Amino acid sequence: MSDQPDDPSTPDAPTLSSTRRRFLGGMALMGAGSALAGCAPTSSAPGQPAPLNPTQLDKALREQVKTIVVIYAENRSFNNLFADFPGVEAPLSSLKPAQYQQRDRDGSLLTTLPPAWGGVLQLGPQTVEGVTYPSGVQYQEHLPNAPFPLKGPQGEDLPMGLVTRDLWHVFYQNQMQINGGRNDQFVAWADAGGLTMGYYPQSRYALRLWDLAREFVLCDNFFQGAFGGSFLNHQYLVSATAPFYPNAASSVAKSQIATLIGDDPQDTRLKPLPASPASAMQGPPQFGPSAITPDGYAVNTMAPPYWPTWIRDPEQPDFAKPDQPNVLVPQRHEHIGDKLSRKGVEWAWYAGGWQATLDEFKDSPGIPKIPNFQYHHQPFNYFVQQGPEHPEERKRRLRDGGLGEDPSSNHFLADAAAGKLPAVTFYKPQGNLNMHAGYADVTSGDRHIARIVRTLQESPQWKNMVVVVTVDENGGWWDHVAPPKGDRFGPGSRIPALVISPFARKGTVDHTVYDTASILRLITRVFDLERLDGLVARDKAMAARGQTPMGDLTNALAFER
Repeated sequence: MSDQPDDPSTPDAPTLSSTRRRFLGGMALMGAGSALAGCAPTSSAPGQPAPLNPTQLDKALREQVKTIVVIYAENRSFNNLFADFPGVEAPLSSLKPAQYQQRDRDGSLLTTLPPAWGGVLQLGPQTVEGVTYPSGVQYQEHLPNAPFPLKGPQGEDLPMGLVTRDLWHVFYQNQMQINGGRNDQFVAWADAGGLTMGYYPQSRYALRLWDLAREFVLCDNFFQGAFGGSFLNHQYLVSATAPFYPNAASSVAKSQIATLIGDDPQDTRLKPLPASPASAMQGPPQFGPSAITPDGYAVNTMAPPYWPTWIRDPEQPDFAKPDQPNVLVPQRHEHIGDKLSRKGVEWAWYAGGWQATLDEFKDSPGIPKIPNFQYHHQPFNYFVQQGPEHPEERKRRLRDGGLGEDPSSNHFLADAAAGKLPAVTFYKPQGNLNMHAGYADVTSGDRHIARIVRTLQESPQWKNMVVVVTVDENGGWWDHVAPPKGDRFGPGSRIPALVISPFARKGTVDHTVYDTASILRLITRVFDLERLDGLVARDKAMAARGQTPMGDLTNALAFER
């Protein structure tokens, strides 16, 4: 699916901090993954400035932060890469069995994990450090019902330079896996069997991201803004809401509407097909299309209405071919770029492989499935505001991120080194450098992000910069911390996020509850913008339950008085 995966010790379960309890507002706790909400400040590290009051903080932000850079990688849960990072509130190694054991589709407790259906690798044999790893087979069999360190055929740590198979990461299945916050049906509703429970134990010494997290700030309660996959989470990153397909039931896209178990169009349960196996031990579940909700929201992968897209219109090559059920209609609601433009603040989206793709397929009727460019990872290409109807605006905002790590071919790196980045800059690495399972490995993306950060630190803009490094969503990999209850679209599973800046509360783990739109909240606060409707909607939904809204990442920052 394109976007739609030794047993830990079990001492006493971690105790929630008093600050976290205040956020719960009386909500029921659900194991280690308690329902979370709010934005409690992280305790300051020794020698760091004391927190400012809101007025002082607004003044400091607006006077000292001039550039915000968002590096948006792909498809890793927090546990998959940072399971036992020192200082996190609920490390994987502290959990009791009841906090990680998985249940079957009927709710019964599984005795063992099912096989990794289809194997660990699906791209053919791969060779890393002289060892060839076969595809289509699993390397660890008869695993206990528990999270497990990923290992190779000889019991060695599975190299992070291998491209593992993709795992389902889709809107309805993510909610079914989370299962009301218990996170106990990831295996049940996965297409990769027990593989979803795997994590990389060597990340503590093999990942440059761990080094950056130790030096700056790691957020250990940061959740993907929307349930499911890359398409919806990219949309959420820029607009804090789901795109809409008007009159979908009477349109060419009607075949893409989800069939749910209940009659409520907001039901979270996708209906399995009649042939779907009853048990996770018998094979992956089977479902029909689910790109659009019954009331018209596009929640799983749809192609953009503009080129580059799946299939272009031969009569209007800057547009998608009309009457395709899997193409989203142009979107017109406001996104963060609109708010910035209205305030006169410069912004841009840099996409790795953008110009190379345009050049390679300039005479092609469409873009095949290629590893270095994903059309559904380009969220502004779905909006009329940046469409071909507005060529100057389009050229100004949708920029080529170039290829690789050479500044002569990577335009984002070149602009960063020259101190020419817009005040708000989004950077999307090219496909093979974004860490997405199925076509990218962890090591290459980790090295690339570290290179990007190093270039930013050497930039003339660094002294007034805040960098946020995160991923779009969990990629189907399990996590044990329950997402806070937001609105019907999310947030989904916990993902890693780092805040890197001269103003960072260096060497700390920030326990504040955030989601992807916390990035938008920070941008909104720094540049004194009007809030997006999606932010207002999630705040209202949470306030109605007595919850505190998501944080805005300012608890990860410190300023002198």
